[in-house]
Amino acid sequence: MSFLHPARSAAVAVARNIARPSARRFVSSIAPVPLAYDKLVPLNGNATDQPLVILHGLFGMKRNWQSLSKAFLRDLDRPIYCLDLRNHGISPHAEPMTYSAMAVDVLHFLHKHSLANVSLLGHSMGGKVAMAAALSPDLPSGLLRHLIVADIAPSKGPLSPEFNGYVEALRKIEASKVSTRQEAQKLLTPYEKDPMTRAFLLTNLRPQHSHHGPLQFQVPLHIIGDSIPEIGSFPYEPGERIWEGDTLFIKGAKSRYINDRNVPIAKQFFPKSTLETLDTGHWVHAEK
Repeated sequence: MSFLHPARSAAVAVARNIARPSARRFVSSIAPVPLAYDKLVPLNGNATDQPLVILHGLFGMKRNWQSLSKAFLRDLDRPIYCLDLRNHGISPHAEPMTYSAMAVDVLHFLHKHSLANVSLLGHSMGGKVAMAAALSPDLPSGLLRHLIVADIAPSKGPLSPEFNGYVEALRKIEASKVSTRQEAQKLLTPYEKDPMTRAFLLTNLRPQHSHHGPLQFQVPLHIIGDSIPEIGSFPYEPGERIWEGDTLFIKGAKSRYINDRNVPIAKQFFPKSTLETLDTGHWVHAEK
């Protein structure tokens, strides 16, 4: 999978010679939620130093990254953590669903698990969470050593119209009390023609605990629906905050999320950033 190569080379380049951060207790005025996670540890037993921490995008979950996590473990020989962000996967449902709040959750997770010399990788919404964490005034000095942002920029603007359509479709599926994925696929198809994207969205459709009755979405559609404008935003203005660590932006050549207008904005926030383009659409980690 070609996605591994830029991510691997960037992570290795910056993580070979990075110093252990100074200890500092994490403090924030925003109450964090405890994030669900998967952890892979190399044979040497190291679980805390130079980890790669992965943040999924909107409607995603840590489970989407299982195969890549195993490949990263094999190629990087360092601990790999995949998180479920708030209101996703099996992490708690909570408001607000803002980038500041989600960044607090991630920083709290890093502190709680005593992680050091962290490489943070985020795709789409997860990329904005990663950038917000890097720019946060609550970031302990030296904790974060490398940032990898997959197909998103630190800019403000409305999400693509299909995301509102996805919320509408998923609400319709839930209201219809479907009992099979085939029924859900039929209701979703008018909103999304691509079968891979439909399959991705329906990974959130789960049986109830009793395994009787209609299928239900494990994401809180009311919170996500209300938060769509916020997900298109970003908590900082260019020049307001700067993170001077090594940053890699990975752009899908067929995607418009990173473009000529927002690359200069990204450079203002992350002056040591580089850009690599892959022959993919927005789902850079899944298409190659």
